[in-house]
Amino acid sequence: MHPLFEQLQSEISRSLAGLDAAQTQLRRANAPEKWTIQQIIQHLCLSYSSTDDVITNRLDKDKPTQAVPTAAQRCAQFVVTKMNFFPSGREAPSIVAPHEAPSSAASCMSGTMLAKETARRLVRTDQFLEKAHLRFGSLRFASHGVLGPLSTEQWRRFHLVHGRHHLKQIQAIRSDYKI
Repeated sequence: MHPLFEQLQSEISRSLAGLDAAQTQLRRANAPEKWTIQQIIQHLCLSYSSTDDVITNRLDKDKPTQAVPTAAQRCAQFVVTKMNFFPSGREAPSIVAPHEAPSSAASCMSGTMLAKETARRLVRTDQFLEKAHLRFGSLRFASHGVLGPLSTEQWRRFHLVHGRHHLKQIQAIRSDYKI
């Protein structure tokens, strides 16, 4: 796996370490509208699957996107992929929005289970990005819904910065409950 994704997976595993299935259902204290830990991880996994779909589309067409990033997209790309900053407050697109919190204990996953699922998804996304890199090199080959056309390196950096943004939310939940 690419070193950026290895780093991300390591950070995700550490953030989930020691959490049981009940603890992954916690959300920020006094914030019932916020996501649970499990929903945050589900959102990350959905973002990896969405990326897989975008890459598969480009690989199937056997050509990079013809889209050119706008000035606003270039600015956003710079902020996220070069400055490593992910702005907060933006609502997740429906395609990567997590489902409601599980209603049964059987659907709740421990931190270990969530870390394994995330690792599985990241490996798959990494494989798609590697295929795309072999096919398209360093071209901006596939478009992100907000950031516009990205290269494989930019996709990896996006996922690292995006993941870290959400890991801060998990840390805040853990701090709220001292777990």
